[in-house]
Amino acid sequence: MTKSASTPRRNYLLSLGILAGMFFIFGAVSWVNSILIPYFRICCELTHFESYFVSFAFYIAYFIMAVPSGILLKKVGFKRGIMYGFMLTALGAFVFVPAALFRQFEIFLLGLFCIGTGLAVLQTAANPYVTILGPIESAAQRMSVMGVFNKTAGIIAPLILAALILRPEDSELFALIDSGTLDAAAKAPLLDGLIRRVIVPYAVLGVLLLLVGVGIRYSVLPEIDTDSQNSASGADDTPGRRSLFDFPYLWLGALAIFCQVGAQVVAIDTIINYAGSMGMDLVESKVFPSFTLTCTMIGFLSGIVLIPRYVTQKQALVVCSTLGLLLSLGVVLCDFGVTLFGHRANASIFLLNALGLPNALIYAGVWPLAIRGLGRFTKMGSSLLIMGLCGNAILPLIYGFVAERCGMRMGYWVLVPCFLYLVFFAVKGYKIVRWPWQRIENNG
Repeated sequence: MTKSASTPRRNYLLSLGILAGMFFIFGAVSWVNSILIPYFRICCELTHFESYFVSFAFYIAYFIMAVPSGILLKKVGFKRGIMYGFMLTALGAFVFVPAALFRQFEIFLLGLFCIGTGLAVLQTAANPYVTILGPIESAAQRMSVMGVFNKTAGIIAPLILAALILRPEDSELFALIDSGTLDAAAKAPLLDGLIRRVIVPYAVLGVLLLLVGVGIRYSVLPEIDTDSQNSASGADDTPGRRSLFDFPYLWLGALAIFCQVGAQVVAIDTIINYAGSMGMDLVESKVFPSFTLTCTMIGFLSGIVLIPRYVTQKQALVVCSTLGLLLSLGVVLCDFGVTLFGHRANASIFLLNALGLPNALIYAGVWPLAIRGLGRFTKMGSSLLIMGLCGNAILPLIYGFVAERCGMRMGYWVLVPCFLYLVFFAVKGYKIVRWPWQRIENNG
């Protein structure tokens, strides 16, 4: 589908609006993990390392289910696939109810995996829609628009969830629980009461997700056929390319997605625990993920204004990857106190917030470069890129492992190789159109 005489402008804008709404929901469901990680750590009595299994269970679904998601979309079409994706996400939200009643972290992980599975289906469908709806050279701009909605939800949703499950007097309760003066019998009812606060929010969320899924199924959002819309997606589908393995830039792009999203989620989902290491409790530190996402929002708005009128998406990718590398080095090397936004903390935590700015345009720049020219392989190529989102699952665990042994600030060294690779992809990796062993005629 392209914006043309056969596609009325009204339907085009409505389609973009529906996709923007979907990306808002993705953000609302995903970024609340930054609250759930420290909350479950307290309620389920976990170590820092164990608490990061929240991210692992949620995002490993993207790796496991991305290819099945592509197969599902190929079989039932994009719109029905979106409905099924919302149903799976709703199921995961409903699983939180028995998990909270029994205060079982393993059941919560099952619910998070179901939510991640639903989002894997939804994002496998949504990202090609955004890319194909207009010219490939402005795809990063459209991705930035979607990112604004995603990160707006990311700013709002953690604060709403925190308002629903946290109370001002919880600072004293957390101090009492951590004091070590309570025996197991006295502590259990306090923890049970805390964890059951998530029941109503997630039950309501499940109902809303079901309604949205059915609504989109019967909306004006058009069905797309990536197999026959090569020209609309910028396809360069030469006969010499017989499988996804013939597109090296796609695989390098999937690794870039892995690094970018992993670095992003480390910067957001670990920051409350990091603030806790500086003496801030959950009631105070709950705002730090929103600071990071606000920086990300500024990045997205900059992309909308600048791309492609003033800078190309390739130039933006180079600049942002380099800035991300410099900021990540600053996080691990800067060790002095400052006061910003009413919070006294180590300067490194505010540099961690600032990482949201370059992270905004890296994903938007990588995706169209990695998916260009796939033609009939677009659906499976999209699935491969979605698999790269498992960086959200792996890198927080690596961070947690390093942080428990070397200190929480030193754990952020995991960011540095991620941004080094992103600089490589931005400068050279996306240009690699054939493997060294491929014959020259396979160069698309």
